[in-house]
Amino acid sequence: DYQSIEEKLTGFLRGELKKIGIGKAVIGLSGGIDSAVSAFLTAKAIGAENLLGVLMPYKTSSESSVTDAESVVKKLGMRSKKVEITDMVDSYLGKLEEDVSSVRKGNVMARMRMIVLYDESARENAIVIGTGNKTEIYLGYTTLWGDSACGINPVGDIYKTQIFGLAKHLGVPETILNKKPSADLWEGQTDEGEMGILYAEVDRYLFAKFDEKRTPEELEKLGFDRSFIDRVDKMIAKNEFKRFPPKIGRI
Repeated sequence: DYQSIEEKLTGFLRGELKKIGIGKAVIGLSGGIDSAVSAFLTAKAIGAENLLGVLMPYKTSSESSVTDAESVVKKLGMRSKKVEITDMVDSYLGKLEEDVSSVRKGNVMARMRMIVLYDESARENAIVIGTGNKTEIYLGYTTLWGDSACGINPVGDIYKTQIFGLAKHLGVPETILNKKPSADLWEGQTDEGEMGILYAEVDRYLFAKFDEKRTPEELEKLGFDRSFIDRVDKMIAKNEFKRFPPKIGRI
């Protein structure tokens, strides 16, 4: 029932922003479906005029990441600005003596974007809107203090496959609906290709494990291979620290 979900989440956004006394919001628009859905929900909740979308391409970003983000801006009638992060990222990476892996470089890009977003939020007296979905949160497919950072997240309890249904309901542009999920870190990169897991399969597993609270034996009876179960459970356990505030040593 996507209409019910829309009403609950827009009500959540309005209520939380009223509680903290902030009437404006800032969101990073990547051209992907998660940020588009978060933007549509926020615009419906507080008005598009109170939402600033920030486009933050790197030199290797695909052209569609910008044009798709711009299509969200146009359809919602929200304010936007583009901040190129290439010089910022390369200035830091250029000071390193060793070769930097794609993962490290992607983390630097994600955290640089969050620096920009939080600076814009300070200028606007606005809150940063999160875009991480439930699947990414469970699997740890996110950069801590990067794309996981936010003041409030309207889509964190929605699985990736449900995001597509909600996006269609909200009227997200077709070009975004039809493209493969990607962090756009390098040419041809896709989320499913990098993780080696299909969202449809892992979402079905996560729903059965957490929402339905199925036992390992029941999960196997549902058709999940033991190697798949072990792999996903390992990802969940390994990245648990990303889902909670840092632990504090008690004295």
